[in-house]
Amino acid sequence: MIVYDRLWQTMKRKKISQYYLINTYGFSAGQLYRMRKNMYVSTHTIDVLCKLLNCGAEDILEYKSDTAKTDTDYIETVSEPK
Repeated sequence: MIVYDRLWQTMKRKKISQYYLINTYGFSAGQLYRMRKNMYVSTHTIDVLCKLLNCGAEDILEYKSDTAKTDTDYIETVSEPK
């Protein structure tokens, strides 16, 4: 699962608000909503944020493993013959 907690930390550190992104740069309020809810956004959106915030993708998002299934569970499921 991709989470965007680092985006909010980066924005706070750089003193940039969501309001500023929307009104100064025309960034989509809908995309910010999707990121607040940890929903899918395109790599283009990540690229635009990296440029606007002058940071790397690691400052915006992070991968966290789902607790419902482990990597081992996934590998066993994929490799089992039907």
